[in-house]
Amino acid sequence: MHVSHLTLHDFRSYASAEVALEPGATAFIGRNGQGKTNLVEAIDYLSRLSSHRVASDAPLVRAGADQAVVRAAVVRDGRTAVLEVELNPGRSNRARVNRSPLPRAREIIGLVRTVVFSPEDLVLVKGDPSDRRRFLDDLLVLRAPRLAGVRADYDRVLRQRNSLLKTAGQARRGSSSQEGALATLSVWDDHLTRVGGELLAERIALVDALRPYLARAYQSVARGAGRDDAELEYRPSLEIDGARSAGELAAALLAEVERRRGDELDRGVSLVGPHRDDLLLSLGHGAGAGAGPEAGPDAGPDDEPQTPPRLPVKGYASHGESWSFALALRLASYDLLRDDGDDPILILDDVFAELDTERREQLADLVAGAEQVLVTAAVAADVPKALAGVRYLVGGGEVRREP
Repeated sequence: MHVSHLTLHDFRSYASAEVALEPGATAFIGRNGQGKTNLVEAIDYLSRLSSHRVASDAPLVRAGADQAVVRAAVVRDGRTAVLEVELNPGRSNRARVNRSPLPRAREIIGLVRTVVFSPEDLVLVKGDPSDRRRFLDDLLVLRAPRLAGVRADYDRVLRQRNSLLKTAGQARRGSSSQEGALATLSVWDDHLTRVGGELLAERIALVDALRPYLARAYQSVARGAGRDDAELEYRPSLEIDGARSAGELAAALLAEVERRRGDELDRGVSLVGPHRDDLLLSLGHGAGAGAGPEAGPDAGPDDEPQTPPRLPVKGYASHGESWSFALALRLASYDLLRDDGDDPILILDDVFAELDTERREQLADLVAGAEQVLVTAAVAADVPKALAGVRYLVGGGEVRREP
């Protein structure tokens, strides 16, 4: 899969832009603030209908414009499709495939698949649980686009239920009748736990699938590090006691919701569900993690080697280890999507400036075989030789191919 042409209208800093692309490596070179990241951000937006830089669509529309348009010709298995999204902040976005409107914009998700690595990805390691949940959900939707609807349904139900909890809690504190609110709340409990059970089951399965890819990716990007054995573990907001199916997890969620009813009414928010979960990232401590400490002179033949302790990356890992772990998460995502049957477009947004020469070359060697790699850099010398493909110079509102 690769993008052969990109068209922008009123997207970010571009009133208009046309960029021809090819398989292999393409680098966009330009000083900070000149718009190079805007180009790859547009392609990533087509993939997920969200940006890796901002939380809402409003900043994506050029100042003074009412809407923005992103259009790309995407080649997959030798066939070309033209994907288009019209961004309308405050209103519904619209999407088209080969000029035919889609019933819902989210139906375009997954028709082009991207994996982006950028300096902002350190939040996956150092940020809040919401950053890690978003990472999981974005990857879920790329693998199975129908889950965009499940995630949207869960968010809608959660908003409705929180509003009702606040109303019922106020009635409770005011000693007024809350029977009607509680009856309605029971209905929303069923909705929340049913959709939440499905989302939870999908996340747990994804973490299981991603785990071996992460271990291999970390070993590749952090060779020679003092810690190894990268691991991730899904941490739900309740005890699930081995439940795995959506039905079993929905039942566990409902039981916990009922148990914590009083707390939720007191606080006016939903305290149980996938929106409260986290992804625990950890590393083995010391070289050869998992092999146990070296036997001392008094150790007997029957002494069991002890497993070295695992440490959470957040709060314990060095900056270099955190950076390597974030990169490993993205590379693991790329490998998982590729093994699903499609080579995603890999976007490396301003990452080489953060790496020393050895790690630049190492990363470049790892990704050079991708069908399409899009790189942004402020300085051409930052781009390794392994990714010396087509180059565009970005500046002054123009995108010019280097002769």
